[in-house]
Amino acid sequence: MRTTFGEIVQEVLRHEGGYVNDPLDSGGETKYGISKRAHSNVDIKNLTVEDACAIYREDYWKPCKAEKLPEELREPYFLFVVNAGQGKAVKVLQKACNAKNRKSEQITVDGRIGRMTIGASKKLERDRLVSYIVLEYARIVYRNVSQERFWYGWYKRALGL
Repeated sequence: MRTTFGEIVQEVLRHEGGYVNDPLDSGGETKYGISKRAHSNVDIKNLTVEDACAIYREDYWKPCKAEKLPEELREPYFLFVVNAGQGKAVKVLQKACNAKNRKSEQITVDGRIGRMTIGASKKLERDRLVSYIVLEYARIVYRNVSQERFWYGWYKRALGL
């Protein structure tokens, strides 16, 4: 189980690979998973692994508060943050928490990671979160069939394969 930023970012890099400029990828030009669309000021083609890791730490890891979640949730949550954005990832986390927790423990599904969401995640199992991530990937494909070509990779990422 990968639980630290250093361990998890290596998994991100393994999934994301090198330079790609796929016209069907909504992220557009990417390298190591860093997209031109999200980082317009970055020279994507010449991006180094070290610079990509710094971007992941500052722009993704710290704001999404992955280190505050239970250790077993950090990796699937962060991989989804990187792939789908923090707001969507937090909403999926919140929905998974609400499916697990009693009615009196329900939290607002607002896409914001705060103490209520972090607290609710303490009872959440890794497999339940992963199942909700897979469900969200399926919803993406259902809404936009052109994204089906990415389904298998997303599925493998969610399962940690």
